[in-house]
Formats: sequence, C-alpha cells, structure tokens
Amino acid sequence: MTEHEKMLAGYLIYDPFTEGMAEERAKAHRLCKLYNDTFETETEKRKEILDELMPCKGENVYLQGPINFDFGTNISMGDNSYANFNFTVLDEGRVTIGKSVFIGPNVVMATAIHPLCYEDRNSFFNTKTQTVTNLEYTAPITIEDNCWIAASVTICGGVTIGEGSVIGAGSVVTKDIPPHSLAVGSPCRVIRQITDADRLSAHPELFAD
Repeated sequence: MTEHEKMLAGYLIYDPFTEGMAEERAKAHRLCKLYNDTFETETEKRKEILDELMPCKGENVYLQGPINFDFGTNISMGDNSYANFNFTVLDEGRVTIGKSVFIGPNVVMATAIHPLCYEDRNSFFNTKTQTVTNLEYTAPITIEDNCWIAASVTICGGVTIGEGSVIGAGSVVTKDIPPHSLAVGSPCRVIRQITDADRLSAHPELFAD
C-alpha cells in the first residue's frame, strides 16, 4: 500500500510528508483562505472555490465560513447540509456528513491521531525520504442524516453519530452515538432519546398568537 492509501484506509501508521501530501494540504489551505476572503454575497465565486476544495458534496450545501480543511477532498457532505462560522476539519481520514445536517459555530472534526508516547510522536529525520517527518494514523468520522451538531463541539476520529441525533454545545464526542439521541458533555454521553414530545407541535407555548 502507498502512504496515501494507508492514510485513507484508517488505523494504519503512515508518513504524512510523502507522496505529495504536504503539497495537497498547502493547496487546500490556500483554497480555504480564498473562500474565507469572499463575501457571502459572492455566491458564484464561493461555489467555484468550494467545487475545487470539496468536490464531494450534494446540492444546497452552505458553509458560512471561515473554514479550515486539511485536504477538503476527503470530506463528503450531503444535500441541504450547513456549517456555521469556524468549521474546522482535519480530514486526513474520511469524513462523511449526511443530508440536512446542521453544524454550529466553532465545530472541529479531527480524524488524525498521534501516538500517545512522545518517543513515537515526535518529529524525526527519515533517511529514506531525506525529510523531517512524524508518524500518525487516522480514523474516519461519519455523521448520518438529519443531525444537529451544536456550537463548539469536537468530534474525534472513529466516531459515528447516528441519524437524527443532537450533540449539545461544547461536547467532546469520543464514542459512537446511536440514532435519535440527545447527547451532551465531555466526554459526550447520551442523556435520552429524542421523541415526539420534542416536536414543536407539542409545545404551543413557543408560538406567538
């Protein structure tokens, strides 16, 4: 396997500074900067940049910006999904975001995983490639359809968030969340299921006459 294939496969150690990966990240960072420097009224310009940065997206995807992606090409996002200010994705591994997903401000999704022991984590000189590098691995992130990820949530690699779930503000998600769950905290835990009692129709007091 190539180093790039190891990166996308997940759970395999790879060298992130080989096979043009540093150049790919630099290109994505440049495109993010270009996107972030546009006004939200510059819809055609934004679309052109985003088509190059994140080609695997559905219809009516809207990213408020600023955005910060490491590759962009490893992110897929379904129809009618939205991300608010300061959306950061370290997409060394695959990130799959479903349809009609709401993502609040300051959300981070991080697929890259560094070794716990500093002896394995620190940079070193690779005599084979004649470059300074380090070793890491990835784990994918999946967010299924109709989820709401509230403000300042961090989602770690290896996590799947089930369809229709809501992740409360400030949560750190380290384990899978089952469908139709309300989950909060650090680490994030399910506190209850989302039911018909949560529908707006069950709360007429929220509506003005």
